[in-house]
Amino acid sequence: MSVRYDGNIVPVIPVNTPSANYNVTIASSLLRTLHPRLRRLNPGKPFRPFVITSPDIWALWSKPFLASFKESPTVLFLPSGERHKRMSSVESLAQQLSTAGADRDSLLLAFGGGVIGDITGFLAAIYMRGIRYVQIPSTLLAQVDSSIGGKTGVNLLAGKNLIGSFHHPQAVFADTDLLGTLAPAQLRAGLQESIKAGIIYDAKLFRYMEQNAAAILKTKRGADTKALTHVVAASVRVKASVVSQDEKESGLRMILNFGHTIGHAIEAATNYKQLLHGEAVAWGSIAALNVALARKAITQKEADRMTQLILRYGPLPPFKATAQKLVALTARDKKNRSGVRSFVLPTAIGHTEIVRDVTEPELIAATQSMLTLMRSHTTAPVSTKKRTA
Repeated sequence: MSVRYDGNIVPVIPVNTPSANYNVTIASSLLRTLHPRLRRLNPGKPFRPFVITSPDIWALWSKPFLASFKESPTVLFLPSGERHKRMSSVESLAQQLSTAGADRDSLLLAFGGGVIGDITGFLAAIYMRGIRYVQIPSTLLAQVDSSIGGKTGVNLLAGKNLIGSFHHPQAVFADTDLLGTLAPAQLRAGLQESIKAGIIYDAKLFRYMEQNAAAILKTKRGADTKALTHVVAASVRVKASVVSQDEKESGLRMILNFGHTIGHAIEAATNYKQLLHGEAVAWGSIAALNVALARKAITQKEADRMTQLILRYGPLPPFKATAQKLVALTARDKKNRSGVRSFVLPTAIGHTEIVRDVTEPELIAATQSMLTLMRSHTTAPVSTKKRTA
């Protein structure tokens, strides 16, 4: 679905599940019309907005964010970075909400990347046993993936996203202007989730990203973002379609975890400091492709196309970890059932299968092949500098 907005036709993509129906709107300058949009979401219902964001996002974008508000909303800050995606942050924010007088008519506005979105959604799910919230994702990764589908939660030391709930937003407003201030590495990391969407579900999107890489990767302010907006919309359509068919990840939705089993293990092995989420998923996707190749589930030609596209949207930073350590960490993955790993393997561009019989030796071999490729493909020294999303 598309609507005319500010003289242009913009995508408005519905997400329809048994428990919630809402739209994802993708356009520029959405921030400047935010308050009237919130009123339309809540006709006749009182709401008091509370913004949860990071200091760096607020410093860049507070002026357009507040442009349509007659009274400034209450703003609560959470530092950037995966290390803050913890229960302690949720408790701190909940206490601040209570002190500020938030009640069941309050509306939380998640203004930031995936960490902000996940924490705000979880907080909305549990504060006073559930209040409303809206996603306003500021990173490409959040716009194409984490803001959609109602997954919320935080990490434990034992693993990623082990505490959480399903709680859908009232709406997602993906303002493409926000992408203009993204660091190139963050843009490329987000595009890895779009590549994933093409691999698992949408061969047309995959081909578009093959043929239009230069236009998609234009990051300077004022550059023509038509190609990037096309990728965002196509990626959102994939996520919306999958979530609408399988809200609680009982079947089809598991394909969205392609690359994430080893990807999450890479993040854990590097203490969530060396790689952005999309970068870790990219290496994890290559490991999964190696499993599919070893099983002859996919042709060498198609696997090579997928690997080349993943690397084309790099550079992907190297990291230090052994295959044995990474595979051991997959035992903590929340997708495991009854101690058995569920693994998403591509069978062709746009098609996947879910298998539950991947053995530890074949996973170690596939991961080792990925590590060998990493060492041959990257010449930069392994970074120990903290990176945040």
